[in-house]
Amino acid sequence: MTTTDALGRYGERLAARRLGEAGMTVLARNWRCGRTGEIDIVARDGDTLVVCEVKTRRTGAFQHPLAAVTPAKTERLRQLAACWLARHGGPPPGGLRIDVVGVLLPRRGAPEVQHVRGVA
Repeated sequence: MTTTDALGRYGERLAARRLGEAGMTVLARNWRCGRTGEIDIVARDGDTLVVCEVKTRRTGAFQHPLAAVTPAKTERLRQLAACWLARHGGPPPGGLRIDVVGVLLPRRGAPEVQHVRGVA
């Protein structure tokens, strides 16, 4: 595992914890759909299915973690969400939401975790 992979996995653990603290239930982590890609976290928020992208960066990195979610990435997340729904019985009563969790790791101190709901 590379340093970048380890950093990403750490950020995903922090994000899953934050979602749980917000009352959400994590259903899957690192769920893959063939060549389309991977959903970092699939969760349930009440009766809404949440597909969550996690971006982790160190302080001083080129861009803020949330800025790394481009229109192309949100389109891929929509495709991945459709794949999840097709394999798991369709949309739940509350529908689907795509969220992003940005994790910023300072050189010292606690990580900053920001959860943005409904980005796409």
